[in-house]
Amino acid sequence: MLSCALLRRLCFSAGKAACSGPVRPGGQRCGLRTSAARCGDVPPDPASIVTYEELKSLLSSRSVQLFDVRNPDEFQAGRIQGAVNIPLDTLEQSLKLAPQRFELQFKAKAPGKDDYDIVFHCQRGRRSATALEIAWGLGFKRARHYAGGYSEWEAREKK
Repeated sequence: MLSCALLRRLCFSAGKAACSGPVRPGGQRCGLRTSAARCGDVPPDPASIVTYEELKSLLSSRSVQLFDVRNPDEFQAGRIQGAVNIPLDTLEQSLKLAPQRFELQFKAKAPGKDDYDIVFHCQRGRRSATALEIAWGLGFKRARHYAGGYSEWEAREKK
């Protein structure tokens, strides 16, 4: 079974226009079955987006589980303090880990499916939107994402 993000990449690189259509019954797109991730072309719910000001407040009150879904080299080059790096291509399997295993691997509290404080971010918001779809598909229905990403964070922090 393929993750939604991987399927999108495969379809994009293959130039398959059929891949941009809706998911068929059984989670299929382009004749391939996807994982639990929502893979439709539904615009994001505004309530699922965290603004710069909201994220700043969540971080200052230490009431956020912030996950950076960029690649490790991007994370090392610059990061939001307190973020845990889980690259997008490993996110689905990471969220499926047993809590003890997650905590051992990432040195952070494992997110719970009912947690209200889960926020994903990337560089500009695209990968974090995909991360959000993956998380929602796995039952993390209250997860959100910081659409401005590290680019916006860095620019606003320099002011």
